[in-house]
Amino acid sequence: MKRIMIIGCGGTGKSTLSKRLHDITNIPVYHLDKYFWLPNWIEIDRTEWKKINQEIIQKESWIMDGNYGSTMEIRLKAADTVIFLNRPWYVSLSRVIMRTLRSYGKTRADMTENCPERLEWKFLHYIMMYNKTRRPSILKKLAALPRETSIYILKTDKAIEEFVKFLS
Repeated sequence: MKRIMIIGCGGTGKSTLSKRLHDITNIPVYHLDKYFWLPNWIEIDRTEWKKINQEIIQKESWIMDGNYGSTMEIRLKAADTVIFLNRPWYVSLSRVIMRTLRSYGKTRADMTENCPERLEWKFLHYIMMYNKTRRPSILKKLAALPRETSIYILKTDKAIEEFVKFLS
């Protein structure tokens, strides 16, 4: 386990899990939100975004958290371990709302500076629709990965805790 990819809907705990795995393994963490967003919530140029992904996957070891479908295939091919946090939409939604209430207007540590926490209908809709619109294609991609890729689909807090305990 040297190249770990953590995917899942917003609010499932990708960044939290990546930090915990870093504490156990000492593998560097790359929060993809930090690379995708420029200050003031401006999206990075797509060519530059692909280049950044290519640079990270060339490293000997990494933990990357984030979805970003346009570069997911690149990361999936390079990962030896994929963790899919497959949570119900209402869990994700409630966690995003709580996170926003706690840190509204502040920039989280896993985000680009000057991208203050905010709540937008478009993002809430994305969360509510994720399991219908995104999950099926993610599960299909995971099923197509080579046998040597370790795949973990974690659906509950208990499953996540057991996984972390197993690695400790």
